Amino acid sequence: MHWEQLLSLRRQGDRHKRLRKEQDPTRLGFEVDYDRIIFSPYFRSLQDKTQVIPLSKTDFVHTRLTHSLEVSVVGRSLGRLAGSRLLEKHPHLAEVHGYQANDFGAIVAAAALAHDIGNPPFGHSGEKAIGNFFTRGPGQQYREALTEKQYEDLVRFEGNAYGLRLLTASRTGVPGGLRLSYATLGAFMKYPKESLPWKKGGPIAAKKFGVFQTEVETFRQIAMELGLLSTGAADPGGYCRHPLTYLVEAADDICYTIIDFEDGINLGLVPEDYALEYLIKLVQDSINTEKYRGIASMPDRIGYLRAIAINTLVQDAVRVFMEEEEALLRGELPVALLEKSRYRAQVEDIINLSVERIYRAPEVVEKEVAGYRILSDILEVTTAALVAKHEGRASSYDNLILQMLPIEGRQPEAGSVYEALLQACGFVASLSDRAAVHIHNKISGKHLHDQNL
Repeated sequence: MHWEQLLSLRRQGDRHKRLRKEQDPTRLGFEVDYDRIIFSPYFRSLQDKTQVIPLSKTDFVHTRLTHSLEVSVVGRSLGRLAGSRLLEKHPHLAEVHGYQANDFGAIVAAAALAHDIGNPPFGHSGEKAIGNFFTRGPGQQYREALTEKQYEDLVRFEGNAYGLRLLTASRTGVPGGLRLSYATLGAFMKYPKESLPWKKGGPIAAKKFGVFQTEVETFRQIAMELGLLSTGAADPGGYCRHPLTYLVEAADDICYTIIDFEDGINLGLVPEDYALEYLIKLVQDSINTEKYRGIASMPDRIGYLRAIAINTLVQDAVRVFMEEEEALLRGELPVALLEKSRYRAQVEDIINLSVERIYRAPEVVEKEVAGYRILSDILEVTTAALVAKHEGRASSYDNLILQMLPIEGRQPEAGSVYEALLQACGFVASLSDRAAVHIHNKISGKHLHDQNL
């Protein structure tokens, strides 16, 4: 792979190449990507989606929106630092093509901003709930109407693939979705492959999948424009990651490792003395002990350690990125950057404690269990209504469901059972946690009971 191609400013529908040296310096294409994402309704919906603690009543806890903004900030730093070193190593990128270090930061920041845009409500359990509906729930009835790949898309419903759909799918009067640059879309594609073939193990880029059958052609166009390497016989139709994807992933890994941990501390799920012990191990080479001892409040002490920890991991991730740059361009790095960090042991200790004390906390588990039931019930009525509509046999109840749920107009009319089912899954995935609860109350009649009707 070559940086000149990987940094493509081209957008869906462009007939001509966009050159970096011809860009308006006050409105760069990569910065436009960021603006389009942040003003999109898909991004706004993240404000009430779970990061760790579903439906939390405290201001301490991060939502998907605040998490995405923080990942974007960290991603921008990673991109700029790596970009500065890349331009020193490859001066022709600046001298001939006009690229600057901030371009790398803008690409990574935009891709990081969108990295959770396709995630369903109730955290990662939301994805599992959708898959469970088709493997063990009422969704099993549609199996015979689907191809193997289509069924796999649904039983392993993936927020990354739905994110690509949101960013690129045409809507009536809006061709090409948000029309982001191919560079940003490439950096966004964490798992550049279809749902099949799939097997446990292998490189990190094949851990999940990143494209539904409806977006395969768009996916291939992006890969070809960027010059992504094919994975060949090992995974027909799959591609190696865009190198900047590793920086997007590192930004996410750094934020959820450190900031989810901070949330757990502020919520009292992790005792402060535990937290200090784990964080100080990570920052012991750069902490100003005198300054730290002078901080009075616990949240401020934790905030100080968090800032140093993030900076420490950012600097080390850039070191690994540059050491592995040639392997990245050959598509030969099978692990995340933090896997090769000199702080890997400290990061793993923090993650293990977070799993034990935060992710498995009763409050989290109980609400995830409720999320399974809520999403399954909504899927049951929406899939039935949309498939019936597609087949021309919608009942009065189906039509009422379709009127109640704002689906029509969001996506094109379904041309197959698969598209109808994917439309229903997309609707559910687009809901915030509270919107899902509200709609579930409606279809179960609970809101009428609460009004004493």
